[in-house]
Amino acid sequence: MSFHRWDGDALILDVHLQPKASNDMFAGLHGERLKVRLTAPPVDGKANAHLLAFLAEAFGVVKSQVILESGQQSRQKRVRIQAPRQLPADLDLTVRPA
Repeated sequence: MSFHRWDGDALILDVHLQPKASNDMFAGLHGERLKVRLTAPPVDGKANAHLLAFLAEAFGVVKSQVILESGQQSRQKRVRIQAPRQLPADLDLTVRPA
């Protein structure tokens, strides 16, 4: 099992979110999920909104192309990124299947 999979041209990520961190970054794996540290607090959806913006920038897409599919009230989240234009160099992502 991996923290990511491709669904056509969409990339699905299983994420473990750590809010209120000292900086925004990918932080390796947490079990079989990608750990993401964010500075945003886990209140009023701020961490979720910050996560979507962080991923949009990292994958070179607009925020509307990043969708939180599950985990709105949890640290365990599933995110869909429609047609990512770039893959972050610090992540080990399998190249999209042809």
